[in-house]
Amino acid sequence: MSSLVRHTTFDCTDAYTLATFWAAVLDGKIGDEDFPGDPEALVTAEGATLLFVTVTDAKTVKNRVHFDLQPQDRTRDEEVDRLLALGATLVGDHRRPDGSGWVTLADVEGNEFCVERSAGERAE
Repeated sequence: MSSLVRHTTFDCTDAYTLATFWAAVLDGKIGDEDFPGDPEALVTAEGATLLFVTVTDAKTVKNRVHFDLQPQDRTRDEEVDRLLALGATLVGDHRRPDGSGWVTLADVEGNEFCVERSAGERAE
């Protein structure tokens, strides 16, 4: 049998704060044993398990791997607005006049991720 991805791990400066952000983004849950100030925090959500680990070095370059999020119950633009309200920042707006394209955001520690159109928007 091949290996399975158990979780995706993020090095960060504040594990609990970053986990709180991503739990809200993914409508997930922070582990029952995780609290502010802990060196690690685990988020479980449908389709993903994310582990956040506090490290001393700061992020210095663009991510080599990132998430592409596809909203399930709202439009891409509604999701972008929701994520900005949660504390994300706009990195790049790649939306096109025909409705295609994506938006690149960064989480509260500067990790980039993209928001694509929903399945409903793609079907239109």
